[in-house]
Amino acid sequence: MSDMEQGYHFNVMRRAIESIDAGDEAKSLEDLAGEMGMSPAHFQRLFTKWAGVSPKRFQQYLTLGHAKALLHDHFTTLDTSNAVGLSGSGRLHDLFLRWEAMSPGEFARKGAGLVIYWGWFPSPFGLSLVMGTEKGICGIGFAAEMGEAEAMQDLTSRWPEAAFVEAPERLRPWVESAYAGKAGAEGKTPLHMIGSPLQIKVWEALMRIPSGEVTTYSEIARAIGKPAAVRAVGTAVGRNPVSWLIPCHRAMRKSGGLGGYHWGLPVKRALLAYETAQAEAG
Repeated sequence: MSDMEQGYHFNVMRRAIESIDAGDEAKSLEDLAGEMGMSPAHFQRLFTKWAGVSPKRFQQYLTLGHAKALLHDHFTTLDTSNAVGLSGSGRLHDLFLRWEAMSPGEFARKGAGLVIYWGWFPSPFGLSLVMGTEKGICGIGFAAEMGEAEAMQDLTSRWPEAAFVEAPERLRPWVESAYAGKAGAEGKTPLHMIGSPLQIKVWEALMRIPSGEVTTYSEIARAIGKPAAVRAVGTAVGRNPVSWLIPCHRAMRKSGGLGGYHWGLPVKRALLAYETAQAEAG
């Protein structure tokens, strides 16, 4: 499926989510298709191509009850000994990603002397703003809920002293391999994480949550050796600049509540539902 197709399919799905939320009961395929201006057969075919499961099944994954079920049935306990700190080389190899952190001193300079390239790209979850340095992707934001201007302001404000250069072609190979969920030409999709020491530890812990599974803010706090710092951990989760690839959407409240999501709760619900559907389809 092309990037343009993925983005179109997400827009259809987003409208379907809004329709589902507006009602008190589950909606039939015919009703949803009618609201999308499509025949039931076409809507089901398009939706299943995007999600991997039928609209009826996906609708179940979008409910708040599904979030609680995920926490009950797919809870991940993070290993403290493996999750605390970075390796001596400053790199974490996880799945198809190659991960490198900026030093605390570099972070304190707020991006001074750093060139950050940026571009807009279609994604499975709508239009995305991707940023990267010479070392790798340093930011991904979704514009579906907050809009393009606010997404741009959000990411650029994190490194106010950096020089920002529009260069989508420079980023495209990394973006394509990242969104496809596979290694790029060099064997890994590179990430360049720019954050405080606490944020880096939290983001590293997030990297250890497998797709289709979730954990809690308190579990992350325990895993990084700061069990009393749940609030600070929640803040660090919310400041994760690389959405989806560093899966902050897999962090939830102990109650089973979704908690917040920087790029909008509808996007978080879509991310969780999409991953569950992909796991089922696979």
